[in-house]
Amino acid sequence: MDLPVDEWKSYVFQKWSLLPKSIQVTISTAETLSDIFLHSSLLLQPEDEMFLQNLSRGYLVEKDPNAPLFYREEGNKKFQQKDYMGATVLYSKGISHSRPHTADISLCYANRSAALFHLGQHEMCLKDIMRAQMHGYPERLQPKMMLRKAECLVTLGRRQEASQTISDLESSFSAKPTLAAAQFQILQTNLCRLKMKAQEKESLTETFPAALTKALEDMDLKGENGQVPSASSSVSLRTDPLRGRYLVATKDILPGELLVKEDAFVSVLHPGEMPPLRHLESKWDTRVTNGDLYCHRCLDHTLATVPCDGCSYAKYCSHDCMQQAWDLYHSVECSLGGLLLTLGVFCHIALRSTLVARFEDASKVIRKLCSEIRNRDTCSPERETLVQTLTCDLGGESENKGKMLEPPVPGCDLNGKYESNYNAVFHLLPHTGNHSPEHRFLCALSVSALCRRLEAAGCYKPAAAVPPGSGSELDVWGVAMLKHVLQLQCNAQAITTIQHTGSKENSVTNSRQVRLATGIFPVISLLNHSCSPNTSVSFISNVATVRASQQIGKGQEILHCYGPHQSRMRAAERQQKLRSQYFFDCSCAACQNEKHSAATGPRWEAFCCRSCGALMQGDDVLICGSTSCMESVSRDHLISRLQDLQQQVGMARKLLRNDKPERAIQLLLGCQRDAQSFLSGEHSLVGEMEDDLAQAYAALGDWQKSATHLQKSLQVVEVRHGPSSVEMGHELFKLAQLFFNGQV
Repeated sequence: MDLPVDEWKSYVFQKWSLLPKSIQVTISTAETLSDIFLHSSLLLQPEDEMFLQNLSRGYLVEKDPNAPLFYREEGNKKFQQKDYMGATVLYSKGISHSRPHTADISLCYANRSAALFHLGQHEMCLKDIMRAQMHGYPERLQPKMMLRKAECLVTLGRRQEASQTISDLESSFSAKPTLAAAQFQILQTNLCRLKMKAQEKESLTETFPAALTKALEDMDLKGENGQVPSASSSVSLRTDPLRGRYLVATKDILPGELLVKEDAFVSVLHPGEMPPLRHLESKWDTRVTNGDLYCHRCLDHTLATVPCDGCSYAKYCSHDCMQQAWDLYHSVECSLGGLLLTLGVFCHIALRSTLVARFEDASKVIRKLCSEIRNRDTCSPERETLVQTLTCDLGGESENKGKMLEPPVPGCDLNGKYESNYNAVFHLLPHTGNHSPEHRFLCALSVSALCRRLEAAGCYKPAAAVPPGSGSELDVWGVAMLKHVLQLQCNAQAITTIQHTGSKENSVTNSRQVRLATGIFPVISLLNHSCSPNTSVSFISNVATVRASQQIGKGQEILHCYGPHQSRMRAAERQQKLRSQYFFDCSCAACQNEKHSAATGPRWEAFCCRSCGALMQGDDVLICGSTSCMESVSRDHLISRLQDLQQQVGMARKLLRNDKPERAIQLLLGCQRDAQSFLSGEHSLVGEMEDDLAQAYAALGDWQKSATHLQKSLQVVEVRHGPSSVEMGHELFKLAQLFFNGQV
């Protein structure tokens, strides 16, 4: 997903293995990114581009004129089954394949408005009605849709607009005596009902969830930070030869305090499960993906996407978002959807970053790139001319032309300010020397192929500082994109969202954190890693917020977890992950402390003695930790028992899914008795069983017992993940649902 598809990776790795040893050595020992890029681009052959093009054609990203009818009919089937959510997504897919101002798009918008109405999404329904009309919805079908519009207005408390719509409908009925008698009677009955409803309806106030969401979105940083504008005044930027750039507390910070609020410099929505057409049974995919539910620019969740006029892949939450994306980058990306899906999210972010940079003063960045290219090949007249032109055309006083003034901290401007802009992105470390030669070649060849495609299509417009007509101008941006691709392995931020599971009929729903997109956040990239961090990161759309998860003393470093957390992985696994992806060995307090508790392992994986209940210690043979007990048992035996128990719990969950809570409870209580004889009371499976019992009792309406078991589950979750963890938040939310639904 982040990297190119497997077929292209295998192809490039094979190409690498067949290169003469001398060329492999030249690329492997290249000292600069420009060397890697320019050597690799010379090796890109027409047959390589053809292979990549064939892979790209496997993705349906263009508008297919036959698709709207298919998706509309499939949506109608869902609608008849009262699966309004499924119908909405299918109508959206039909809209994305429709051309503007056609019957296809107007009918899909109208049908989606009906599904949204049944979902209670009245504002979205009204917008779709307006869009259907704008695209030429048939006059003969207007009365039914206008009734829907009036009902939405009444429900929303917009009484004046509702009255006008009802009045227009009455006039329309009087002017059209040709309506069939049965149809006229149905419409007239609905209109009378609606008029009565309008007279009774009072204006609605904003709902609590909507007000709460708005309050969270409007929450700002406390105090102005002149050095790092996206951070609060409670933190300061420091630099160190060993730790690099990092943030420290300038005062004592309390848990929950907002430390950073940063918009992504760029973000790219993850396509989710979007296999090429050759892997699908049908030409048109009916599965729901991230692209069906989230805006491709701002990442807002939406059920009423607005598609790009030129492709079927890019969808937005509004026309404004669509236009902003088009102006910034999508005018270039629109025709490249299949290629970008083939090359992966990192290549897509690299391209988008350079496109967005066109609207910033990227002069200092261009100087650095041009200087690097000049140092590589001063004997090339064409390249020397390009470099001289670039460095001379970048403005400033004559004595400063061609000179590069470096700020004291990389990524800052000359005044020492570190902003979330392209200059900061450019100075993130690519760790070029740590990547394998094969990986560098894969990235360089992929970027080269993307540059060739851009050049051939004539759709790439470089920054204003790059003079038009230079033959090698795309090399500069190719080197920049290669740098970004390599940067992203260590600096990309997974943008996550909370996804709720379970049907709306359930009194208690589960939730999980899922990856929605990948973005670049230059300020968050300043945070160093800890396996037990003192902050937590969350997202609202493409805005990241960093909060203190515990008290942080003045002068302490602000730390963030890169993924391997002590509550989810053992130290050895964390070290391997950090070493392979981030190229360092972790020596945080959590890793140091775990060395001293390796005998028993984490408490959420611990076995207990069947005789006295103390924790068991050891490797292959476990011995009771109590000095007064001589009990011992093989680890393999206990692991076998654990696997059997997990299988039984799985059967109980299946019973729960099949609406058989009584049988599930009987099985789970038996599992609990078995667990007490060999699992620690803080074992993760013990907590999971308590959670399952809570759901089973909630299904039976026994709120008190459900709350009791959920509180026991909370204790296990807190031991493993900590009191300020996302997991703890999920469990507390479920407990709040119980208290609300059961009035416990």
